[in-house]
Amino acid sequence: MSGAADPPQSANWRDLGIRTLSSAILIPAILVDIWLGDIWFHLLVALLAVMMAHEWTNIVHDRSSAQFALHAAAALCGALLSPSIGWPSTLAVIAIIAIVSLLLAMAQSRRPSIWLVSGIPYVGLPALAFVILRGESQAGMLTLMWLFAVVWAADICAYFVGRLIGGRKLAPVISPQKTWAGLFGAIVGGMAAGFVVAYGMGFASLISLGLLGGVLAVIEQLGDLFESALKRHFGLKDSGRLIPGHGGVLDRVDGLVAASLVLAAIVIAAGHFGAANELFVW
Repeated sequence: MSGAADPPQSANWRDLGIRTLSSAILIPAILVDIWLGDIWFHLLVALLAVMMAHEWTNIVHDRSSAQFALHAAAALCGALLSPSIGWPSTLAVIAIIAIVSLLLAMAQSRRPSIWLVSGIPYVGLPALAFVILRGESQAGMLTLMWLFAVVWAADICAYFVGRLIGGRKLAPVISPQKTWAGLFGAIVGGMAAGFVVAYGMGFASLISLGLLGGVLAVIEQLGDLFESALKRHFGLKDSGRLIPGHGGVLDRVDGLVAASLVLAAIVIAAGHFGAANELFVW
């Protein structure tokens, strides 16, 4: 995250302790929810979508339209949940609510509508990607767990390697604390997790998944940089304060959002073209 100068070493370790405690609570809960799947996973995605939409409106300083944006997010959540609870007939009503809410939000907005509208794909597409990746099968469960493991490993390795080695800054204007060493650590961590977790899950294409883990690690770092640039543009350090040591939900999932979109695109392509279909198989 952005800052003009590096914080004191004691503050770094204190922050690391808080981050570790938060992660120790959240990670098992998320993995259990992915394992449960069905409506429980859709509820988690819906909750995340609402919180992400709320934080987006806070980032762009457009709180006058926040209530309407939340209505639209709630409509999106309804669309995500309806297949699980057997209400496909409600999709048309939900779509109408979303459109009306968006129009009202744009009318109330004090900023160019592009900022509000941009929040829809930023929140909506990853939510849909998570649902697509999870699906209803055991393979979907393992695929999503594999993705989370890769992103978490890349994030952790980037953090520690960047702080231990330091060196040349990756994007000093956007995020002064990110280094090229940290990016290298993320790639190595992503590749290692991609290979090791795939091996543990019994997937066949270990080399391909290891390389894919490295690619997703780069995508994850780019997603982090994008959110850092957005917050810097609006003069913010964090998107929120919900997660101790991490900031807001967007601060925690910025890299995961980007990586999920890329992996979902690969999975969709595999379903249509078959060539990539051998990636996530036993």
